[in-house]
Amino acid sequence: MSFENLKLIEPILKALKTEGYTTPTPIQKQAIPIILQNRDLLGCAQTGTGKTAAFAIPTLQLLYQEKQQHKEQKTIKTLILTPTRELAIQIDESFAAYGRHTGLKHTVIFGGVSQNPQVDIIRRGVDVLTATPGRLLDLMNQGYIRLDHIKILILDEADRMLDMGFVHDVKKIIAKVPAKRQTLFFSATMPKEIQQLADSILNKPEKVEVTPVSSTADTIQQELYYVEKNDKRSLLAHILKDRDIKTALVFTRTKHGADKVVKDLHKIGVTAEAIHGNKSQNARQRALANFKNRTTRVLIATDIAARGIDIDELTHVINYEIPNIPETYVHRIGRTGRAGADGIAFSFCDQEEIGYIKDIHKLIGKQIPVNEDHPYPMSAKAIANPLPPPAQGGNKGGGNPRGGPKRGRGFGGGDKKKSNNRREGNMSGKPRAAR
Repeated sequence: MSFENLKLIEPILKALKTEGYTTPTPIQKQAIPIILQNRDLLGCAQTGTGKTAAFAIPTLQLLYQEKQQHKEQKTIKTLILTPTRELAIQIDESFAAYGRHTGLKHTVIFGGVSQNPQVDIIRRGVDVLTATPGRLLDLMNQGYIRLDHIKILILDEADRMLDMGFVHDVKKIIAKVPAKRQTLFFSATMPKEIQQLADSILNKPEKVEVTPVSSTADTIQQELYYVEKNDKRSLLAHILKDRDIKTALVFTRTKHGADKVVKDLHKIGVTAEAIHGNKSQNARQRALANFKNRTTRVLIATDIAARGIDIDELTHVINYEIPNIPETYVHRIGRTGRAGADGIAFSFCDQEEIGYIKDIHKLIGKQIPVNEDHPYPMSAKAIANPLPPPAQGGNKGGGNPRGGPKRGRGFGGGDKKKSNNRREGNMSGKPRAAR
């Protein structure tokens, strides 16, 4: 099937052709016709499935067709809520790419930067607004934004908004949106509270579910390195001696840990930058741009900050620390091996993290192959006798609702921010895949 088979209008097909997109992914094949029929949709889809294009393309088509029939109004007609700045920016970029020939206006708002440029654009009028909940509520309370003309409401990454404490803000926003609307609801997982939220805002939705969170792409070569915690930095340096590793996205649990990895890599002459919540928006975007154009070889990220990272031809993902939520592992390594390309995922496991690896094995239904051919192997005795993780700290440890390790020394420890995030990105389509 091609995009032409989905009854898309010529302005959008022309844009997709420019982007090099030809073949829709399963979620696009299923979701686009439903959305074009003005039906509510409940989508359960994980990273790398092409979710953004699945809702952006038909939304643009519906808005364009309405624009042809009615006099243009300077009112917000579509609202997309999403948990992080990076993801909000990327969604807005997708609307720009797919809607470049439609004449529809769009913008993105998020916190951490001055609101003045955002307010100026909104005053001039936009059709599509992508927003993080906090900044949106702030501008609504100041009287700069009204939502009483919204025709399409889209909630993306709903489970992450729950984990990050945004659900109450989301409910306040939804209360200001007209009851008569089309609602599209996307979540990688469906915990009870998210299912209840979906039930309360959707009207007889069609359900689309693709690629369960428990699966890892066959195109990703996975390797597990058992290593003592104090040897992780040396192991990372050893692996990066391989010049065939052009780019590597390294995950840590803490912002402090990410910064420390950067400093240690700089000492051995490896170009590296960190991206996390303590960085300014400009610094985060600059680091991401440098990584995409390969000025920076290694990008170190916490899970929340990594939401929205979408890099073509990312060759390696390295779990410097094992996530204590097994689904997070799937979403981390899903940032490589996209659109049919090959990818490699290395995971460094110390004695306290062995329990997390067992949880991951149980989730994905297979054992990650162990690589013992490195200079810093953990002893067989230590592997056979794992240590319990540090004392549980409720939502503080490891940044997740189940609790996890508290802040440790050096590279290790948990983050006080919630960090078990995942993000969708590319999918099939030649030569590059639609987001």
